[in-house]
Amino acid sequence: MTDAASVVKKMKDEEVEYLDLRFVDPKGKLQHVTVIESEIDEDFLAEGFMFDGSSVAGWKSIDKSDMKLLPDCTSVYMDPFFAEKTMCIHCDVLEPDTNEFYERDPRATAKKAEAYLKSSGIGDASYWGPEAEFFLFDNVKYAVEMNKVSYEVDAVDGAWNSDADFEMGNMGMRPLIKGGYFPLPPVDHMQDIRAEMLSTMARIGMKVDKHHHEVASCQHELGLVFGSLTEQADAILKYKYIIQQVANAYGKSATFMPKPIAGDNGTGMHVNQSIWKDGKPLFAGDKYADLSDEALWYIGGVLKHAKALNAFTNPSTNSYKRLIPGFEAPVLLAYSARNRSASIRIPWTESPKAKRVETRFPDPSANPYLAFSALLMAGLDGIKNKIDPGEAADKDLYDLPPEELAGIPTVCGSLREALNSLEDDYEFLTAGDVFTRDQIEGYAELKWEEVYAFEHCPHPIEYKMYYNL
Repeated sequence: MTDAASVVKKMKDEEVEYLDLRFVDPKGKLQHVTVIESEIDEDFLAEGFMFDGSSVAGWKSIDKSDMKLLPDCTSVYMDPFFAEKTMCIHCDVLEPDTNEFYERDPRATAKKAEAYLKSSGIGDASYWGPEAEFFLFDNVKYAVEMNKVSYEVDAVDGAWNSDADFEMGNMGMRPLIKGGYFPLPPVDHMQDIRAEMLSTMARIGMKVDKHHHEVASCQHELGLVFGSLTEQADAILKYKYIIQQVANAYGKSATFMPKPIAGDNGTGMHVNQSIWKDGKPLFAGDKYADLSDEALWYIGGVLKHAKALNAFTNPSTNSYKRLIPGFEAPVLLAYSARNRSASIRIPWTESPKAKRVETRFPDPSANPYLAFSALLMAGLDGIKNKIDPGEAADKDLYDLPPEELAGIPTVCGSLREALNSLEDDYEFLTAGDVFTRDQIEGYAELKWEEVYAFEHCPHPIEYKMYYNL
């Protein structure tokens, strides 16, 4: 679909009963409202749908609550789960009196970032390939009360269940801790569930290529084929929606928390990115790892602004339970060809067209529109200012002696540090009005609430360490 007439025609020709208007909140969660087909015509799609912006955390106050959803007719797909035939469409959020982008709308930020790239003269297109991991559990319980703070997750294929009693017996076939990468069934219990997830994505028009078990117990990943920035941010939200819906249909629960269990690898969202200009890959060249100067400067920009970027790429308090040494987490701010211990990797490829930069510290708790836009703005700042990324790190950073480690900067150690870093280093984001100061402040305000809630709540391990002092 490319225009309103095509959307209306498809709905009538295929007897679609509902149009589901979907938009994203500042934290990156899809919201929706469903409109019956009889109300949908070209005028509706051109004029948009009014809603209450004060009911979305981090947006309007109640005295300025009127906002507009404007459907993007290039983004339609059929919902694969609803009982009644429903077409979905992603929407931008507009100010109703001016019909301009609402500055706190994450999807608008992504579109402005793409427009800024073109206006900069550096490139005319960017391509993004996020790799979001997730966990599947059979049972999830948690409590946060005055007198009780606890959580418990369980799964038949969890490594901790090697001696558990099950009604059907315990076959002993399950991945060990840090031993889940690419096992065949019956060790890999979730082949059919992942296959259904991937097939469902393909049926609604998403570009996908693979699925597999990941390193941690109960951890998985499906593969998305690269696309433009806004397109791939849309795709990540569809990815999460489909994974959680299919898991639910199987009686399981899917989570994108970066570190839902202790003692095993956490969940990341490695982000592959490249820039093209005049139909040619800007990152291909004759420098280190066959990169161009522009690619190295792009890396320099990401490394320079990494701590501020963490506020968007790792926006949960739980993110920093993943970003610790010992679990393959990309903590050290360095770059390397093929070396997965560095926070930025240059994947090996024969084709210049596939030359790209992989940022490894992001995780899927991120709002993809904001995370991708922030990464692009940091990289463009690096190119504009020719920021030198320094020497590449081609040795295993996990095994460096302490004296060498001391000289390598790290990502933030907490969401508090990330928000403070963003406050000190945000101007690269506001170039071209891609991000605005108001938007950044509003986003940070939401995240500070999470920091305070986390820091003010006793943790069960504190009872273990301190109760008998």
